[in-house]
Amino acid sequence: MRTIKIFILPLVIAIIAFSAAAFINVKPAKHNNVAAGRGFAVIELFTSEGCSSCPPADELVAKIQKEYKDQPVYILAFHVDYWNRLGWKDGFSSAAYSARQNTYAQYLHLSQVYTPQIVVNGKKEFVGSEEGTLRSAIKSGLQKPSSAQIALSDLKADQNKAMVHYQAEGNGANSVLLLALVEKTARTSVKAGENNGRNLSHVQIIRQFQSTALNNKKTGTESIALPKDFNTQNWEIIALIQNTQTGEITGAAKQGFTSAS
Repeated sequence: MRTIKIFILPLVIAIIAFSAAAFINVKPAKHNNVAAGRGFAVIELFTSEGCSSCPPADELVAKIQKEYKDQPVYILAFHVDYWNRLGWKDGFSSAAYSARQNTYAQYLHLSQVYTPQIVVNGKKEFVGSEEGTLRSAIKSGLQKPSSAQIALSDLKADQNKAMVHYQAEGNGANSVLLLALVEKTARTSVKAGENNGRNLSHVQIIRQFQSTALNNKKTGTESIALPKDFNTQNWEIIALIQNTQTGEITGAAKQGFTSAS
């Protein structure tokens, strides 16, 4: 009996150790698969303070931002200007942002534009309040390896402009570098139009947006103008690499400002 006990005890210990090791290895493997893919999701929301259907989409992307704050999910809210003639002028709106939405209509073979609309990674579009579709698109983007990479550094701001250095890899002959100056949060008290009387909350508002031909260039420094209400605490820069033939976004990165900027 003593011999059997001595034999069984090491065997039991070995089985427990093996099971524990297997259990420990399962979780990191699942996590590392996502990290190794270096995927990302760029969420471009086309919205307007004059559109009564838009607040649910604004709320949805704010929710997504909180949930995915530590993952490569980039939200850019473009306030279009074609609602301005219907009673309320959106102070964040720009004709340039409406033009970007129309460019996507061409890329994605749409007969018209609408709000709220979301485009993910330049390839998939849908109504901006469709939470299930958005979550599915984010999951797909995070799992797909990116074909290009971009990194930002040395972000500095003076009274009129910000300067940032970039390094890019994998960008092809039809690539452009898109720089967005983003105000992270804001609130507006709407006084007219479809949202008259509502206090609207916004996240990731595009305040400046510019495009530079990148082609095969790997490194450089870009500047972007700063508005008068800029501050270092509530703003960031988001950089995208986009293929101008297909509209696909192939790389993304962001950099926050520091108080010393």
